[in-house]
Amino acid sequence: MTKQRIALFDLDHTLLPIDSDYTWGEFTQQIGWTDPVVFKRRNDEFYAHYVAGTLDVHDYVRFAVEALRTRGDAAYREAHARFMQQWIHPNLKPVALELVQAHQRQGELVAIVTATNELVTRPIAEAFGVAELIAVELERDASGWITGEIAGVPSMREGKVVRVTQWLEQRGLDWLDVETTFYSDSMNDVPLLERVDHPVATNPDPRLRTLALERGWRILDLFKDQ
Repeated sequence: MTKQRIALFDLDHTLLPIDSDYTWGEFTQQIGWTDPVVFKRRNDEFYAHYVAGTLDVHDYVRFAVEALRTRGDAAYREAHARFMQQWIHPNLKPVALELVQAHQRQGELVAIVTATNELVTRPIAEAFGVAELIAVELERDASGWITGEIAGVPSMREGKVVRVTQWLEQRGLDWLDVETTFYSDSMNDVPLLERVDHPVATNPDPRLRTLALERGWRILDLFKDQ
């Protein structure tokens, strides 16, 4: 029996040469939603913790979505459309789009698996032509708008393995039923890189590059000549 082939992609610094979550925070400063001094200091602190692998994702998400939570859905949609135009579309590199499309042409099921929240990343996944998004899901109140809390297991570190497992189960699949490839740049994603059949260290940070060399994982410098 032929196994279903699945290609999983991290987003920030993997398919994108930028961090969409951090950049969204900078964008909220530019449009006057957040204080340019206080927000930037805290945003930088949270990002440093993410890189170090010590981020409390619940604290970070409360901080990161507060400006959205207080402004509502309509303001979010208008602002995010501007964010896509100004920041994301200029960073949709042909080489990354082609990599995704190559897996799709081969009949593989493609999903983006990111630790960034769904509101920031859903339109980005759509821009890549990827319908399957596994992101940090946000809790909703009775009106359907976000509360600032995370719903379910956050898709970060070991949580990515949990969320992909749940995603497979929703399709009546098990890890033994599929042949999986995962592209990521970050040491935070080592749990999922270790779980898949074909780990690909993509634009890897120095620690992940060292680990990939030690383990014989494929290394892909996607934006090397961009």
